[in-house]
Amino acid sequence: MLEVDCTMLTPHEVLKTSGHVDKFADWMCKDPKTGEIFRADHLVEEVLESRLKGDKEARGQKVEVDEEKDAKRKRKPKETKAVKLDDALVTEYEEILAKIDNYNGEELGQLITRYDIKNPVTGGDVLPPVSFNLMFQTSIGPSGGVTGYLRPETAQGQFLTFQKLLDFNQQSMPFASASIGKSFRNEISPRSGLLRVREFLMAEIEHFVDPEGGKKHPRFHEVQDLELSFLNREVQLSGSTKVEKMTIGKAVAEKIVDNETLGYFLARIQLFLLKIGIDETKIRMRQHMMNEMAHYAQDCWDTELFTSYGWIECVGCADRSAYDLTVHKNRTGASLFVRETRAEPLRIEEWQIDLDKKKFGPRFKKDGKIVEAAVNALTQDLREKLSLDLKQNGKIEIDVEGVGSGKVELGKDIINIEKRTRVENIREYTPNVIEPSFGIGRILACLMEHVYWSRPNDEARGVLSFPPIVAPTKVLLVPLSNHPSFQPLIHRLTLKLRRLGVSNKVDDSSASIGKRYARNDELGTPFGITVDFQSVKDNTFTLRERDTTKQVRASEEEICEAVKSLVDGEEVWEDIKKRLPEFVSQDVE
Repeated sequence: MLEVDCTMLTPHEVLKTSGHVDKFADWMCKDPKTGEIFRADHLVEEVLESRLKGDKEARGQKVEVDEEKDAKRKRKPKETKAVKLDDALVTEYEEILAKIDNYNGEELGQLITRYDIKNPVTGGDVLPPVSFNLMFQTSIGPSGGVTGYLRPETAQGQFLTFQKLLDFNQQSMPFASASIGKSFRNEISPRSGLLRVREFLMAEIEHFVDPEGGKKHPRFHEVQDLELSFLNREVQLSGSTKVEKMTIGKAVAEKIVDNETLGYFLARIQLFLLKIGIDETKIRMRQHMMNEMAHYAQDCWDTELFTSYGWIECVGCADRSAYDLTVHKNRTGASLFVRETRAEPLRIEEWQIDLDKKKFGPRFKKDGKIVEAAVNALTQDLREKLSLDLKQNGKIEIDVEGVGSGKVELGKDIINIEKRTRVENIREYTPNVIEPSFGIGRILACLMEHVYWSRPNDEARGVLSFPPIVAPTKVLLVPLSNHPSFQPLIHRLTLKLRRLGVSNKVDDSSASIGKRYARNDELGTPFGITVDFQSVKDNTFTLRERDTTKQVRASEEEICEAVKSLVDGEEVWEDIKKRLPEFVSQDVE
């Protein structure tokens, strides 16, 4: 996998070619009286959820209220009225919410009209949805004559450097590139902290694969038995959100997931999320609806994480087929394809076209290139038909957009169509792309919610149970007091841990040792080393684990070795407890 760092500023022509200028948009509604702007699908979702909440209250059912979420709202919606709805209407609302991402602008407008959806704050009418492009536009250079955009994704830079990446990989396929960096989207209604912002950190992988042979992956067997929770397109269309658990191997075999490479990356995404501490019961793989898919996608699955805000899309895994490389190749003429020597020559029978260039040029003059391109674009079936017409009539007529009436007549003095056999020793193809795309901010926001809990006997003592691999600080060094004899030991431990590559910090404040540990538990620091009077005496230290608060005591060498092993993931706390003695109390006699 090759790491690439690409520019954030992208020329108009690049994003016009990729389709982002025309198609990278959301639907928005406006309240004409207040000027307030809403993202149309979010407006429908919020109003229908509010009505379902009122229905539950009217039926005497328990309604969960997220006070923290409500407190973050800039403008408070009208208080939910307890109104009982017809059972059929409740079912309709639930089905709409289950497939809210599948509606286009016209359909959202119909929902707003049919269900009388209004501004939730003022109760005023909203205008029909209109398309809003999500890219930040800017001018490049002092003249302002060149239009550019802040990139909406890191992918385009990787596609444009494909040929250099292929050369760097010695023309070998498959291979992947990866890029980590800021992307920008002019969100209609940014909200929910890190979950919907206009500037965010992305990590994207572009895995280039040969489409011939079904996009198989050589390491798929390593993950084929991993079980995932799937919410496929058909289930969503039925109005349900029930997930189905199955192994990724079975999902690929039954064509729920299209191919091995896409399945491999879905499995690797799940393994990554579990490794950093995401709750396995709060992960699902949701397939995009056909109307929801990006313009470049052939298939796409979102990895969604459940939080107090509902299901949040945190990772997208798309099969972009050969879309991007093809459109950039066609626009620029660059060789964004792979050339491979065939193991055995391939004999191909095909209809070939010969043009008499001496007559063709003078006949069509400035339109020559357009007509020639149209001729070369003729399919094999059409070439076969036209060859018969040419023999029978001595001339043919083809469609050429932009030339005269749109049709061009060619006689047999200019064109000849014959069936020939050619031998192909070199295979040329445009790779397909599988793209896992990670929203780092969203993943971190969900992670912090998943790993936060309070001590059973004291709700005020919060804990962030970050796995050591993601904790910002791995070890807290805590001297029992400010006694001068502790300072040399603290200094020595700090240097030793730093040399081992273990991030650490010292808390030598006047607070009690219990309070110092408690506030670092809230910061997610997984381990703590205590320096006490026994440490001065025999150079032993206690190592404390955050979640259990249990401690072991051993020599400086053993403690540092244990910390390094825990941080690197080579051992877990249970392993350390088995080989190092449990700490009960310090011995200062």
